[in-house]
Amino acid sequence: MTAPGAPRQRPGFLARMTLLHLAVVTLVVALCGGVYGWLTYERLGRDAEHQALSIARAVAATDDVRAGVADLVEAGPEDLDPDVLARGSLQSSAEEVRRRTESLFVVITDDTGLRLSHPNPEQLGRPVSTDPTEALAGREVTSQERGTLGHSARAKVPVYAPGTDAAVVGAVSVGISREDVLASLRQDITPVAATAVGALGLGAAASAAIARRLKRLTLGLEPEEIVALAQDQEAVLRGVDEGVIGVSPEHRITVVNAEAGRLLDVAEPSRLVGTPLAEAGLPASFPALLAAASPASPAVEQVVGRRVLILSARAVRPAGPGLPPLGWVVLVRDRTELQSLTRQLDAVGALSTALRAQRHEFANRLHTISGLLAIGDAGEARRYVSEVTETGPLSYPAERAELLRDPYLQAFLGAKSVEAAERGVSLRIGADTLVRGRVTDPQDVTTVIGSLVDNAIRAAVQGEAEDRWVEVELLDDWTGGEGTLHLVVADSGDGLPVQDPEPIFAQGWSTAVPAPRPGNDGGAQFDRLPDVHGQGFGLSLSRELARRRGGDVWVADPGRPGGPGAVFCARLPGTVVREPGPGADVRGEPSAGASGGAG
Repeated sequence: MTAPGAPRQRPGFLARMTLLHLAVVTLVVALCGGVYGWLTYERLGRDAEHQALSIARAVAATDDVRAGVADLVEAGPEDLDPDVLARGSLQSSAEEVRRRTESLFVVITDDTGLRLSHPNPEQLGRPVSTDPTEALAGREVTSQERGTLGHSARAKVPVYAPGTDAAVVGAVSVGISREDVLASLRQDITPVAATAVGALGLGAAASAAIARRLKRLTLGLEPEEIVALAQDQEAVLRGVDEGVIGVSPEHRITVVNAEAGRLLDVAEPSRLVGTPLAEAGLPASFPALLAAASPASPAVEQVVGRRVLILSARAVRPAGPGLPPLGWVVLVRDRTELQSLTRQLDAVGALSTALRAQRHEFANRLHTISGLLAIGDAGEARRYVSEVTETGPLSYPAERAELLRDPYLQAFLGAKSVEAAERGVSLRIGADTLVRGRVTDPQDVTTVIGSLVDNAIRAAVQGEAEDRWVEVELLDDWTGGEGTLHLVVADSGDGLPVQDPEPIFAQGWSTAVPAPRPGNDGGAQFDRLPDVHGQGFGLSLSRELARRRGGDVWVADPGRPGGPGAVFCARLPGTVVREPGPGADVRGEPSAGASGGAG
């Protein structure tokens, strides 16, 4: 119950619309029924007038009536006595016609309007109650008037003398009772009334059905609430930094914000609204993503174009009970930069670890040199310094590490060689390695090198060859005035499991696959690992990073089962610069004989 003094809740818009619709239907049905009833009443009244006219004509044309009226016109006053007229032939003839035709009255008058017949004998010999002038003037008249017997539809026709149609000797007036007309109206209007009641019932049912349909379509929300939701949705869709895609239960796209269009490379996101999901040109993983949508379903990483996206889908259900599901919402987040930064952070972490080890080694060597000088053994100190210069600043498992002069490359590849050695793989620097300049963008360089070297180490571990190795060769050049770093990575693995190397740069490919197993034909078969979070993006990101700089990453040789394995190449423009110093020639390029060793 409503609390005393509390404002009465106003009916909702849908309830008011239902009542208004029902009121309009009622008004229309009542108006149509009333108009039809009135028109029917008018038609029945005209039919009654025509019926009265036909009866009056028939009575006036009877020879006995014409002769009787003519005789009474010429008779004396004693013949117009009511008692005499009541016993006369005109009274009996008129009453017989009235009973036979069920008329209200059949009245015969003389040329002065005195009644010669009447259903009420007391009215005989008296003037008629309505004007007989028109009929006595020789004209037929129909009307609906009230007389001594009540309201009726009546007709008056002249009575001519026998043997001529020129002399009017009287008139015949016939009336049809209004009650008879109304009785006919009730008979005719009953189907109309039943139809009107049926129309009202149908209108009420239609109003209720429309109300239920609207309530189901609007989830029970009022129009004002829908407007507010639409405004909030527009504000949210335009304000969030994530892509949002709405999909109906029929797998049609209902909402696409601008950010989703940007991330998915859709020129006009609005054109996708209403499009079936299968025809929208979105990633092929969308149907499977929607099928697996649940509150606990994990996000999926996918490479779309030049971006790494995180896709997550959630099924949307209304709060009210018994309401159908609304579909799905797919959130699209850009992880391209995050992936790149993650790999760069891994590279920086490995680099910092290597540099800390290098710092510790330098400290040990400086202590050794200081000790030799302190005891006065300068010759041993010179020999030790010469040895350090030849072997490099730090002893790594990498073979020919002395070919690397850049400290970043030394530390990073040295750290990778330690990781490779722990897995039983020998990492070596190619004999033709020549990096004369200085690396200016170590994050990008180490990200690409790290991805290729990690894949090569993994391939070597999984390969059949007993001698497991990875070889890295680097070369810089300044063709066109820009310092470009060229990179080649080869391994002892079993090569790529595909003839066309391009698919390995797409989303989902990972070198983290099980070791090859013998096939039915004796050859090696490769199992592809299902897409795993954090796997399958290294090559695609490396190529993307290189192409952003105007370079590329590609497969020079896919390798073969049993080794040697695949050979990957990379070109990274703008990542090295000349570093003039001792040993540089007049053009500012390091000479071949300059050591350039760091530390």
